[in-house]
Amino acid sequence: MHDPPPISIRKASSDDEILLGVLTAIERDANTSQRNISNEIGVALGLANAYLKRCVRKGLIKVQQVPRRRYAYYLTPQGFAEKARLTGQYLTASFTFFRRAREQLSTVIAQCERQGQKQIAIAGVSDLAEVAILCAQDRGLKFVAMIDASYAAKLFHGVPVVAAAREVPAIETVIVTALDDPASVFQILEAELGKGRVLAPPLLRLVAPQAAAPSTV
Repeated sequence: MHDPPPISIRKASSDDEILLGVLTAIERDANTSQRNISNEIGVALGLANAYLKRCVRKGLIKVQQVPRRRYAYYLTPQGFAEKARLTGQYLTASFTFFRRAREQLSTVIAQCERQGQKQIAIAGVSDLAEVAILCAQDRGLKFVAMIDASYAAKLFHGVPVVAAAREVPAIETVIVTALDDPASVFQILEAELGKGRVLAPPLLRLVAPQAAAPSTV
């Protein structure tokens, strides 16, 4: 089984994500440093250190001193088993997220099409935004803009990036794809564009009567 994408793609937040990130980093390079581990999984150095110590206490890794006052970390058989379990759990969760997101975003996009709306934008660079772009491609549609003031690049998977909806006057509807505080993104866009012009998939759990019906998955 292949390793999951580096946890740093989405900053590690849950206990299992951090633990999987630590074990993966050590399996990849026994001579890695605590600082490298913290940078790779996107957590503070002190937190990475705490997880390493916990892994040692639980028998998941062993530590060996090497020249120049450095340490090498190795996965124990128990550590390999735990990494395999967490990897399977991570991949299952990722697949479930992708399936739900694709179904719900397809429903939202179809809703826009039924209403004759073609100038559709998405708001918030994220994994959800990538799924939305795939759904749009399936229907022969291309979003007119990605709204995200914090994203430095000019394009996101071929979609032009703008800092605010007002930069693209032709926008008819915006679909929220932000995973970091989507409620605030929704409220800001609704204040700018008006009610009924901002949609969101149910998995974001936003209180919005105009959002598509919840998925049964």
